[in-house]
Amino acid sequence: MPENLLAIDNGTQSVRALLFDPRGNLLHKSRVPIEPYYSTAPGLAEQDPEVFWRAVCEACQGLWAQGVDKSSIAAVSLTTQRSTVINVDRQGRPLRPAIVWLDQRRTESVKPVGGLWGLAFRLAGASETVAYLQAEAEANWIQKHQPEVWAATHKYLLLSGYLTYRLTGRFADSVGCQVGYLPFDYKKQDWEAPWGWKWQAVPVDKALLPDLIPVAAQIGVISPEAATATGLPAGLPLIAAAADKATEVLGAGCLEPHIGCLSYGSTATINTTHKKYIEVIPLIPPYPAAAPGYYSFEIQIYRGYWMVTWFKQEFGLREQGLAEARGVEPEALFDDLVRSVPPGSDGLVLQPYWSPGLRFPGPEARGAIIGFSDVTTRAHIYRAILEGLAYALREGAERTERRSGTRITELRVAGGGSQSNAAMQLTADVFGLPASRPHVYEASGLGAAMDAAVGAGVHPDFPTAVRQMTRVRDTFEPDAKTHERYDELYQGVYKQMYKHLQPLYRVMRRK
Repeated sequence: MPENLLAIDNGTQSVRALLFDPRGNLLHKSRVPIEPYYSTAPGLAEQDPEVFWRAVCEACQGLWAQGVDKSSIAAVSLTTQRSTVINVDRQGRPLRPAIVWLDQRRTESVKPVGGLWGLAFRLAGASETVAYLQAEAEANWIQKHQPEVWAATHKYLLLSGYLTYRLTGRFADSVGCQVGYLPFDYKKQDWEAPWGWKWQAVPVDKALLPDLIPVAAQIGVISPEAATATGLPAGLPLIAAAADKATEVLGAGCLEPHIGCLSYGSTATINTTHKKYIEVIPLIPPYPAAAPGYYSFEIQIYRGYWMVTWFKQEFGLREQGLAEARGVEPEALFDDLVRSVPPGSDGLVLQPYWSPGLRFPGPEARGAIIGFSDVTTRAHIYRAILEGLAYALREGAERTERRSGTRITELRVAGGGSQSNAAMQLTADVFGLPASRPHVYEASGLGAAMDAAVGAGVHPDFPTAVRQMTRVRDTFEPDAKTHERYDELYQGVYKQMYKHLQPLYRVMRRK
């Protein structure tokens, strides 16, 4: 009887086809790099949807080239980058390039939400937040600037919904993938009720939206056309998974609310999983988790480990050249750079708000580095970046604890930054908590495979899937003395920075 699980993971920089066994062991992997986006004007980030589909096909075909036995696969699941949207016609053909989540276009002068909802937002002081959401919504931009595209649109889909259509021929998507500027009720985990304010904020006809399928339910089967293109067996069940951050949290084994999951990716996040709906930041809802009936409380630092990439590109040519000459990975030398500076970076403190938020930190926010002295070097700046990200995520963790009433007692760390031992130890020391890495780097793919495992009956429920398929590879314990030093800087400097700099940020925003 087939029991292996195939996960397709369409990330920002690559598409992976990953085959797991029921114990969470990664048996085979096929990775196809993709260009994240192209830009025809400053701030725009778009991509031909065919790029994503061709990469899915190529990744799957790569598995068969490795000799994978198709008959061993019980089910397939799909997880994708969040908030990438695609307009298609009745035949599912894209009408314009996909707008990728990194896109920064905004729509000014959108009609504000009116009526009783508008009054309620004014009384709550939330009108600016709602206006920000409206300006960010891609649907509003397309309706205003490309009305002919909107008029021809049969379905308005997230990338997950588009790839689901290509795989099954059905316009459907998982509840767990609904992360974006859409009229979605995050508490009920369904489309907004007809009287809800989001239909005013983002005026999308409900007929343009896909059918929603609960996480771990069968969303369809692989169509004959998709079987020809991908090599997947026709009729293989496609099980609804969730967006890549949510599946990463599940794949890291974070189903209990006392475990904080840090994601050190392009966007750095801290997530905890809860059964109760709570808005940690008012008007910013918890997202659907990768297990049905759960919510993922998330606080994000938009330009998270992007800052590490930025540093390497702007200041790290020496380490990259040395790594190439020595035949080692550049990350090893960057870890040496971190270790060459004492904890606290000799008083250099960074606040990583390189991109503003809605209400945390706020639309006026900017990044800041303070504490330069005559001893400051490149290494200090690099370590301060890692420390600043950890401080920001600790602040997010404390906010989550206050709102949820549940204390975080241990950490799991996933994403590219988790491969740095120096970053892992630094994280444990800033939080004062043990920080562990999942046993596989492909945590988002593993979480999607766990959805497939439960959906296909390989495991009876999610607690069993977590026990059977997840474990930690190694754990970094905090050093008490180092944590004390970090706590002094965090409480006495980092947490004071924003309120002192905020008036200056507001002036900069007006200029």
